Amino acid sequence: MPKRIVVLISGSGSNLQAIIDATQSGRIDGEVVAVLSNKAGVFGLERAANANIPTEVLDHKAFDSRESFDAAMMELIDSYNPDLVVLAGFMRILTPEFVRHYEGKMLNIHPSLLPKYKGLNTHQRALDAGDQEHGCTVHFVTEELDGGPSLVQGRVSIELDDTSDSLQQKVHVREHQIYPLAVEWICAERVSWSPEGLLFDGQPAPAEGIQFQP
Repeated sequence: MPKRIVVLISGSGSNLQAIIDATQSGRIDGEVVAVLSNKAGVFGLERAANANIPTEVLDHKAFDSRESFDAAMMELIDSYNPDLVVLAGFMRILTPEFVRHYEGKMLNIHPSLLPKYKGLNTHQRALDAGDQEHGCTVHFVTEELDGGPSLVQGRVSIELDDTSDSLQQKVHVREHQIYPLAVEWICAERVSWSPEGLLFDGQPAPAEGIQFQP
């Protein structure tokens, strides 16, 4: 039975596109059943419409609190009965109630090799630290910001002439490789979640996640 996936976006949806492509090719045994955005008119909604995927817009500015917005979002997401909720550039801090509601079935991608550089401006921070490599991490979402169990990491080398922008472009390439891969593994039931960590094919996954080999 293909898994039901709901994707949350706030922008252009390039990671959404990578996941749509992988479901349409049959690589992911799942279906994106809805795309929800907190902003109208973003390109990610167009990507979903082009793939005949239902779209929903829920404007957070129409709500008087984060809690009321998240409650409405939960109701909308649950109407699609998802097996997996994927955050793909969804630019909202989520309430603890929302996170607990989807515990063990909500993924995010973060542009650093977690636990390094939680939060913002990760590319510049990696450059400022003189790091030789950088990358991105797909992780399960918990109440700790960028702190849930890591599933997979993609690494890139930092060259002497790299800037924040060039590094961001390199990391985007990796994101589009590892996010569909993580969704593929979950839909194939190769991943088991627990608060203590992840099992992959029945074995404990490394704390920093499985390392993607391009």
